[in-house]
Amino acid sequence: MREAILAERVEYRGFQAILFEGFERLYPLGDPPQYEPEPEASVAAIARRTGRHPREVAYDLMLESDGRALLYFPLLGYADGDFGAIEAMLRDPDTVLGLGDGGAHCGVLCDASLPTYMLTHWARDRTRGARLSIEEVVHHQTRRTAALYGFDDRGLVAPGYLADLNIIDFDALRIAPPEMVYDLPAGGRRLIQRAEGYVATIKSGVVVREHDEPTGERPGRLLRGGQPAPSRI
Repeated sequence: MREAILAERVEYRGFQAILFEGFERLYPLGDPPQYEPEPEASVAAIARRTGRHPREVAYDLMLESDGRALLYFPLLGYADGDFGAIEAMLRDPDTVLGLGDGGAHCGVLCDASLPTYMLTHWARDRTRGARLSIEEVVHHQTRRTAALYGFDDRGLVAPGYLADLNIIDFDALRIAPPEMVYDLPAGGRRLIQRAEGYVATIKSGVVVREHDEPTGERPGRLLRGGQPAPSRI
């Protein structure tokens, strides 16, 4: 069956050809996921080292982890083969991070790991370029975003502000590879990505997650528009 599948030939054109024949930019994602891989980690590079066709390499990689392994195909932000352009954007004073939920097209991509990834890769693990300080990364995801959207009652640890806090074991923090689950109505699919290393997540002074597990508490509420800053004490 493997030989029959690999023997099939489809003529791809335009963007499809880039996606389905772009083996120089296709990588095994791995566990933990590696989103800034070296060029020699590409499917094309593995094929050259092992004397196989890139399609064979891609096929075999996808069979790992009981057929659940994912391949990684970065697009525009990886045009130069690293995160240099993204680093420049992150350091720009006008940049604000906007991802962090399940996102749209949730059966195709997953944005939920961004807050954790900013801490693990950009503040701790990056080796192919400069890291950001943990203070920069935290500020990016707290006060800076809150101020942009007019949520002036949060994003700071200060008297009168909402007690929204994450207590993090920074050395133990990690994200797992994305996984597909079928828990939406009518068996609809979505990608999820789990994280470890959060000792506690506190919303308005109430612990909502403890050691990466939900407590069942739901103190949050729907916000409509900006929120005023607390009165000065």
